Amino acid sequence: MEKNKFESRTERAVATFEEGYNCAQSVFSTYADCFGMDRETALRMSSAMGAGMGRMREVCGAVSSMAMLAGLKEGNTDPENEEAKEHIYALVRQMSTRFRETYDSIICRELLGLEPGVEESAKPSIRTPEYYASRPCPGIIACASRIIEEVLLDVEE
Repeated sequence: MEKNKFESRTERAVATFEEGYNCAQSVFSTYADCFGMDRETALRMSSAMGAGMGRMREVCGAVSSMAMLAGLKEGNTDPENEEAKEHIYALVRQMSTRFRETYDSIICRELLGLEPGVEESAKPSIRTPEYYASRPCPGIIACASRIIEEVLLDVEE
């Protein structure tokens, strides 16, 4: 089976994060057009998923974006179609497993090395050169982007 000809958008996703968008927006908006969604809608829709959903440090926003993009591509719309439900859940699990192979977790606080139970404000951190230097987020975004390209877009590594 021949792989699709597609120019990788991994660097674009990382650059979007470095422009100030959150991890979820950076991943989701970079690929949403591949599945029929415009950039502005994609940015709005994914904005709440950043920093582990509403900065609660739960499931990483980049991982959430992988799941949302999988839904755009192959999600079910028939509540009676159990096979379709199982298919999308299996696809999300496959993508999450691939992510865990690199980062051992899909949980934002664990990826950032934060202590469990520490409650953070909803206020986002100021984006400074030190902020970017201290975060693993660019690598996380790149990893999620590669998985999207390989699994959802059938692009060669």
